[in-house]
Amino acid sequence: MRLARETDSILSDWRDRALRFEAEIGKAVLGQARVIRLLTIATFARGHVLLEGDVGVGKTTILRALARAIGGAFERIEGTIDLMPADLIYHAHLDEDGKPRIDPGPLLRQGEGLSVFFFNEINRARPQVHSLLLRLMAERSVSAFNRDHHFPHVQVFADRNRVEREETFELPAAARDRFLMEVQVAAPAGEEARRSLVFDPRFHNVDSLLMGVEPGVLEPQALETVARMIQISIHASPTLEAYVLTLWDALCDPQSHGVTVEGADMQRLVQGGASPRGLSYLVRAARVRAWLEGRDVIVPEDVRAVFPEVMAHRIFVDPVYEMRREKLVGELIAGLFARVPAP
Repeated sequence: MRLARETDSILSDWRDRALRFEAEIGKAVLGQARVIRLLTIATFARGHVLLEGDVGVGKTTILRALARAIGGAFERIEGTIDLMPADLIYHAHLDEDGKPRIDPGPLLRQGEGLSVFFFNEINRARPQVHSLLLRLMAERSVSAFNRDHHFPHVQVFADRNRVEREETFELPAAARDRFLMEVQVAAPAGEEARRSLVFDPRFHNVDSLLMGVEPGVLEPQALETVARMIQISIHASPTLEAYVLTLWDALCDPQSHGVTVEGADMQRLVQGGASPRGLSYLVRAARVRAWLEGRDVIVPEDVRAVFPEVMAHRIFVDPVYEMRREKLVGELIAGLFARVPAP
């Protein structure tokens, strides 16, 4: 009983810290409350995140603000067509005396203290680089210089260039599945936010803007422990469990549950991807969302709030529908919610 009270107290204190974390990011990012909440959920669920959206909507600013507010060691790398896996591991150059020198690259520079690794325009990098990143995301380790290097606290954030198609490499399904969420970032819809972004000089200098974000609101070394406490302390009722499993069945076989999508053959639309791992990630994120809302039990709204970002990129559609997948998968998810009754 005493242990339960101590756990509740710790989680209450950390919830206050999580809300302050959101507020700090909001100082640099306007009109993106939902995106900030999803990134907070991913941070406390200890999952990696891929941001998507048009050029110039603030994806990089959001991630830089998040990294500053999380605290700990931060590294970033820019995706380019000539980037190779070794470039993440070491940096070869000539020193001031003209002698060859090898220094640790962005992955090894901070050692085990690496907290946030940001990959900008990840789809500009070649598949070989994606393969190395896949190991980092899955195992939090890489092999270099005849030994394994471990990063127990690392969280990977990336964004993707979806405008230009030349000299880009689509992420394989295995790499995308390692991201807990894929979050869409659009320009803010509110008139006041749009006016400020365009006319307020404060938002024209990103480096200066980010200095207003309090650094180290969270303790990266403690996040793993807090994340485990959340998963243990936030419960799912048998009714909620049945609801999630029914959503899973409906996603695997939407036609048998009466789900229809206009312009799609429901017998061939969904080819796979609704894996046990995907559903476990869904529940993990839903638990964090419930905690942030001040509850110790998951409700259907928690599941629905994170479902598109956690599950959409894990739904594999027939290749004939791939060019329309974003629209069709969105309609499919809406159909699931409409046909599967919430408890």
